[in-house]
Amino acid sequence: MASKTGASYDDLATAFRHGNVKPLYFLYGDEGFLMDELQALLIKHALQPHEHDFNLDVVFGPEASAGAVLAQCAAYPMMAERRIVVVRGFEKLDGNERFKAYAEQPNPTAVVLLLCNGKPNLSQHPYRALKQHAVWAEFKPLYDNKLPGWISQRLKAKGIKPEGGATQMIAEAVGPDLRTVAGEIDKLVAYVGEHGVLTEDDVVRAAGHSREHNVFELQKAVGQGEQARALAICDALLAQASNRQGEALRIVAVLASYITKLWKLSACQRDRMPEKAMASHIGVSPYFLKEYLVSLRRFGPVRLQHAFEALLAADAELKGASTRDARLILTLMLRRMAPPPALRHAA
Repeated sequence: MASKTGASYDDLATAFRHGNVKPLYFLYGDEGFLMDELQALLIKHALQPHEHDFNLDVVFGPEASAGAVLAQCAAYPMMAERRIVVVRGFEKLDGNERFKAYAEQPNPTAVVLLLCNGKPNLSQHPYRALKQHAVWAEFKPLYDNKLPGWISQRLKAKGIKPEGGATQMIAEAVGPDLRTVAGEIDKLVAYVGEHGVLTEDDVVRAAGHSREHNVFELQKAVGQGEQARALAICDALLAQASNRQGEALRIVAVLASYITKLWKLSACQRDRMPEKAMASHIGVSPYFLKEYLVSLRRFGPVRLQHAFEALLAADAELKGASTRDARLILTLMLRRMAPPPALRHAA
């Protein structure tokens, strides 16, 4: 019987790598990247390449019927120890309630992997039966404060040691989408090569940016109230980009994440959290916390609100609400993020 708390990604990945598989798996959630990785690991380690033709079926729920899929699950392997059936979009498989009976008595010579996008109604069959009888796991999107740790762990698993604030820089530059983050990590692993150490400079240079003109220096310039330097960095980033509109949207997303962290940090200060707890709560390395605290002193509640409004307006314009040039939109955004004259004088 499956665990009441569900399996973890690490447990499943380790089991798959060692060929330790069970007859039935039920995975669901909004973080599809991790489920895709587990599918790839299962296929790689549970079957030999020459066994795929007759012993591997990958079907898509919207394009199949429960009867046909159940027949595949019940079939015996051909010249192999086992067969694998993967059902993607299981929640859209017509007649999937019939898997209630299969869950109670799965084919011991098959490995069936059922993948659901999102969280289905677990109180109804077949999901209730699957949670009771299958190995199951839920994959939720990773919280922002967990992303640097995930990046660090993945780098180390690939033999790369991150130094300083390298993992934090990746998290802030790429955002929370794990598929995008994983692609960036692979690029950085190739960039570092046999050196085996990833520095902050490596993260900047691998992105094709200079040490002076990159999104990390842009955050610092905004946090320090240096509008002219912030605009110069924006100009440099736009000049390097093949898609100015896309680069402008990335800049807005990075700054939105930055301002959100400052807003969360202000709440941490009100609650008198220890600095280590503050860093964990807002999702930054303690290595960077002092810089965030210094920037927060320049942002009162009113200015944070202005910053959010400016970012929202720029995002809307860049996505089609305006025909203005991307540079002009970013220039106006940076000006709106600045404090009113009275607040600037007080600072």
